[in-house]
Amino acid sequence: MATPQQVQQLHKLIWTLIYGGLLCLLLGWSVDRLDPSLGWPLMIGGVITALIGAILIFVRARLKVEPAPSQEKRS
Repeated sequence: MATPQQVQQLHKLIWTLIYGGLLCLLLGWSVDRLDPSLGWPLMIGGVITALIGAILIFVRARLKVEPAPSQEKRS
């Protein structure tokens, strides 16, 4: 069981990994024209990072979230 705060942190991590990986992939693709020995590792690292983010989406889908505690007290 995960708390809503943990789920929110996981969301931030997922999208940071996906967008950061795609940015690294595009940077490696543009650098590859000038220096293939630097471009390929950047592209591979970007793809791996984006894939980790995508895998975490499936992990998030399988998490069970604890319900938030009610603010009202029932008599």
